[in-house]
Amino acid sequence: MKFLVDAQLPRRLAQWLQAEGYEAVHTRDLPEGNRTRDAAINELSLREQRVVITKDEDFVNLFLLRHEPYKLRLVATGNISNRELERLFQDNLEEIVKAFESCDFVELDRTVLIYHR
Repeated sequence: MKFLVDAQLPRRLAQWLQAEGYEAVHTRDLPEGNRTRDAAINELSLREQRVVITKDEDFVNLFLLRHEPYKLRLVATGNISNRELERLFQDNLEEIVKAFESCDFVELDRTVLIYHR
């Protein structure tokens, strides 16, 4: 599974996903960095079949209207520390990956994983 981590999430998350054996890139590592427009993120996601991990609700609206990006992972935790965010991913990574076998949009809040079919 391949991931694209959006600008409002820590670069360390992409690095951690890489260490777990997944192909992951952070927007900071793209040619336009964290200024990469949502349209370019969607295009890359579709072209390379990457799951976009974001906190940006704009991606949810676009996904519901046009089924873009390829797959979407919304972080709906509100403001939490990077340490808490990383712990949530560590505790739920296996279930998140499994969820994408049958879903294209998965949401994680502080306590539950929500599958959107």
